[in-house]
Amino acid sequence: MRAPLSWLREYVDLPAGTTGRDVQAKLIAAGLEVERVERLGSGLTGPLVVGKVLTIEELEGFRKPIRFCTVDVGTANGTGEPQEIVCGARNFTVGDKVVVVLPGAVLPGDFAIAARKTYGKVSHGMICSGDELGMGDDGSGGIIVLPQEYEPGTDAIELLELRDEVLDIAVTPDRGYCLSMRGIARETATAYGLPLRDPALLDVPAPNSYGHPVRVADPAGCDRFTARTVTGLDPEARSPIWLQRRLQKAGMRPVSLTVDITNYVMLELGQPLHAYDRSRIAGTIGVRRAEPGEKLTTLDGTKRVLDAEDLVITDDNGPIGLAGVMGGAGTEIAGAAEGGSTEVVIEAAHFDAVSIARTSRRHKLSSEAARRFERGVDPQAASAAAQRTVDLLVLLAGGTPEAGVTEFATPSAPRTIALHADHPDKVAGVEYGRETVVRRLQEVGCDAYGQDELIVTVPSWRPDLTDPNDLAEEVIRLEGYENLPTTLPRPPAGRGLTARQRLHRRVGRALAGAGYVEAPSYPFLGDWALDHLGLEADDARRLTVRLANPLSEAEPALRTTLLPGLFAALRRNDSRGEHDLALFETGLVFRPTGEELPAHRLPVDRRPTDEEIAALDATLPRQPRRAAVVLAGARERTGWWGQGRPSGWADAVEAGRTVAREAGVELIVRQDQVAPFHPGRCAALLAVIDGEEVLVGNAGELHPRVTKAFGLPERTCAMEIELDRLEQAGAGPVEPPRVSSFPVATQDVALVVDDRVPAGEVEAALRSGAGELLESLRLFDVFTGEQLGEGRKSLAYALRFRAGDRTLTADEASAARDAAVRSAVERTGAVLRGA
Repeated sequence: MRAPLSWLREYVDLPAGTTGRDVQAKLIAAGLEVERVERLGSGLTGPLVVGKVLTIEELEGFRKPIRFCTVDVGTANGTGEPQEIVCGARNFTVGDKVVVVLPGAVLPGDFAIAARKTYGKVSHGMICSGDELGMGDDGSGGIIVLPQEYEPGTDAIELLELRDEVLDIAVTPDRGYCLSMRGIARETATAYGLPLRDPALLDVPAPNSYGHPVRVADPAGCDRFTARTVTGLDPEARSPIWLQRRLQKAGMRPVSLTVDITNYVMLELGQPLHAYDRSRIAGTIGVRRAEPGEKLTTLDGTKRVLDAEDLVITDDNGPIGLAGVMGGAGTEIAGAAEGGSTEVVIEAAHFDAVSIARTSRRHKLSSEAARRFERGVDPQAASAAAQRTVDLLVLLAGGTPEAGVTEFATPSAPRTIALHADHPDKVAGVEYGRETVVRRLQEVGCDAYGQDELIVTVPSWRPDLTDPNDLAEEVIRLEGYENLPTTLPRPPAGRGLTARQRLHRRVGRALAGAGYVEAPSYPFLGDWALDHLGLEADDARRLTVRLANPLSEAEPALRTTLLPGLFAALRRNDSRGEHDLALFETGLVFRPTGEELPAHRLPVDRRPTDEEIAALDATLPRQPRRAAVVLAGARERTGWWGQGRPSGWADAVEAGRTVAREAGVELIVRQDQVAPFHPGRCAALLAVIDGEEVLVGNAGELHPRVTKAFGLPERTCAMEIELDRLEQAGAGPVEPPRVSSFPVATQDVALVVDDRVPAGEVEAALRSGAGELLESLRLFDVFTGEQLGEGRKSLAYALRFRAGDRTLTADEASAARDAAVRSAVERTGAVLRGA
């Protein structure tokens, strides 16, 4: 696998100045075989520019066709006059844009360019082919002909990305995921300890019933098949230069736009794809085993006799491709000379590795697709790869995606491996400890739960991880083979995560699962931010800890709230065109009480005593850990699936409930007025601690003055909640939900109350009266109108009752409902609507 460094940087923010040799050393240390780093354009110097062919004179009397051309190279030659060049190539004409190297330049191979007399003319430079520039075969068979939009004199070295570094990686059979930029980027990000921008994280529409019909007759051979259709493609559209160059650097030859896009996505995500000309498909696409003696002409022009074990793609007329190996000539994308294909069906499927390997060897047919499938392809990437292909066809070929999305998938559960936390220690003879083992496994995409006995969930892109020794190898290689000592191992004494740490991790996962993106910020604050928040002079959040040596004079204090940092991240992303945002952060805030003691220097010639350490701790401010979110733009986007909706204060409140549920706490929500929130759209989040209601956070829509002061979008919403108080309010470890085998009884009630009565109080009263049979309670309608009277509102609730040991009778469900209503009547003055 050839990985251009410039492409790799799109997914990992490598430190400035990092070279291909640096990345090579890191990847080798992580266990990859990087055979060499190729420095493209290392011997190339300009001037190398875009030129426009003005005239062509055919020279006669020579054994081969020779042309004398004049080319406009702008001012690159210093005169602005047309450049006279002798050229023997025939694949360009007057008006074409070509690549011209001028005298004084040096091409790869130390080939110096100078004016010289040849064929009776003086040639002042050369019109270049791809091979002469070290680009490889571009499929033209001659001179590079550029799109018309580039002006004469444009620097072609930069335009054609001729200078780059390419890592040539020998991918072993167990590392199939590294046959993609996504996999190599993941390894690079892990090696450098940097975040990965996963190109597979795309918004993919849900499958529906009106996509191109697909029938999979062999789910064992094909457990996933996604089909997407794009119409209205421009048959004259060509692959842009950047796309062609990335394919060439990766060792592939550009063919046509549609084929180039499928190859590009395969290199990017590791998921092989195939594009069919829809006009050449007869009916339903099928996947089955071949009938003995069936024949298929593949894209390489060879007619093949199929074996009964071959997995084939079919339509109503028979086989149209060898699944996972090569497509058939009958449904090939038409080239420009044939009028081009304007409608294509994209196939992104997952095939059995053993089946594909046997078919490839049986027919002596090696392909990039088969090479990946036989080593293992991420089955979860198929939908994203199809979406990425559709997006590029829309962007580069002017196509229109059809709304139909076909997806066949056999039910499957994530693979899990039981691993003793000290197993890598025993294998390597090093005391890594549980924390290191879990951290390293998480870095390769695993989820690990448990203490001494870990249950490790293997990511979908790592089919090679099948037993504890495989997991131990991942830990050892990331910790560094060079760090393995020659001493005997010692058993570790790891104690795992604390309850507080587990809560914080659960909160982060829950918010991420709810669609929020984590945006950590620096814990520094300035008085200007407190002013922008609209805090009163006596607000406790204005009491800050000042830094003796701040990084910035504008932010000389430690934060007392997480919101300003999130506001800055929201504003930055919004200014860059990302308008639908949901961000979160968990972290410490610093709340001094004014009773902190002066700090004293600890001795360095001995271990401090417990009293000295306690005295030092007494100098620190209170440091509660909090979680906060901000939302702006659309919470649900509008699309072919329906109308979206903007984010609102209710989403911020729900974020608070999401966090509280991870601590096993049911929040009490009441109206509130506190900065920086809108006075009429602010909620107080309360929890019961030691029998008393305690404020743990606030949520709602920000005050318009606050959004204007911070430069935020209108109607931005936020939530901030204290995790330490939620932990106090929790009742210990969160119990997993239990699914009852008995049916649920649903009862709806509509209660009319004074419009000043909070819905939360009515809900609490209903819960109190319903008793232990109540499984859930949901407010689904709020109504006001003349028939209710002025100052009255109707609240409609859905109550779900269920017993864990029996099926409830109608009388039992009705009795529980009546008890809930009585409680609401007594505590809130509610009246049953319609009574």
